[in-house]
Amino acid sequence: MIVFKSRWRYHALLGMLIIIMDMYGDYIYKQKANWTDYFEYPIFLFGITMYITFFSIYVINYKILCPLMLSRKRIIQYCLGVIILVFLYAGIRYLLEEVILYSITGLHNYGDNFRHFGYYVFDNSYYASKSLLFSTAIYLFFRFVDHKEAIHQLKIENKKAELRLLKSQLGPHFLFNTLNSFYSELLIESQPKIAADIHRLSDLLRFVTYETQQDKIPLKKDLKFIADYIYFFQKRYEDNLAVDYQVNGNVTDQEIPAMLLIHFIENVFKHGIVNDTSARANITITIHPNAIEISTKNKIATSEKYVAQGIGYASIHKRLTALFKNDFILSRKEEKSYFEAYLKIPL
Repeated sequence: MIVFKSRWRYHALLGMLIIIMDMYGDYIYKQKANWTDYFEYPIFLFGITMYITFFSIYVINYKILCPLMLSRKRIIQYCLGVIILVFLYAGIRYLLEEVILYSITGLHNYGDNFRHFGYYVFDNSYYASKSLLFSTAIYLFFRFVDHKEAIHQLKIENKKAELRLLKSQLGPHFLFNTLNSFYSELLIESQPKIAADIHRLSDLLRFVTYETQQDKIPLKKDLKFIADYIYFFQKRYEDNLAVDYQVNGNVTDQEIPAMLLIHFIENVFKHGIVNDTSARANITITIHPNAIEISTKNKIATSEKYVAQGIGYASIHKRLTALFKNDFILSRKEEKSYFEAYLKIPL
């Protein structure tokens, strides 16, 4: 698979090809006898201003408009942006040629009868459309390449995960079956609280063993798993657990990637101080109509740099990129012995 690490080279190659094709077109249709004609004064200066304008719009479309609109499938907004860029093309070229160059050379590129607003914008819309078409085409091409590579990488990661799962399934299956054998009618009658805890732990293991084999799982099940996970820490610390956990919003039939939110919960309990009431940890999950976000804040338990450890950040960022491209927000920061993490993904 081709990996485009230095994409500027492809943009430069395309730029050279565009200039060569323009020169070839002028040679054919305008009957220019010699290539040195292109360097005659003031043709050379007007040519430079046109290509400055051309590639300025090219860059704006490729780096700003396409990522903001096309990557999010906002076609109507993209079309409006294209119209704005056509006017911007005419404005930049007018500034360069009819204002700046005119003040230096005293020459106009357009005649007096053709410098009115309507004709000037209409004439430059042709050149603007070329810039927009080329930049959009190469953006879509690279997006296609990225998409194919992300799928390929995701397949590799899934295969690795499946292999790890197969290697580790003997232990969970054995423990799961053992817990089920303990959970009997006799225990329910004699020790109902213990029986309820065993049942809850069995549900937690069932989720990890079976449910997580799916790419996506119901949000309702994932939140129950998180609640069970936190519950057993409550049993461990009893009244000393200092973690505030809340879920805001409505849970219906939404689905999310398996074992995604638990990454943030686990990091709080693994790397944070969770039994100090003067420095309570916070975990908040907020469900919006089209998105879900999770934020955590906790005091750091170790003297090591929390962010420097990574806490699986690179791995989860790679997974999120493969799943959502750029349509997610992931951040984390360390400040005054506290660590904060935040994630927002679409539903």
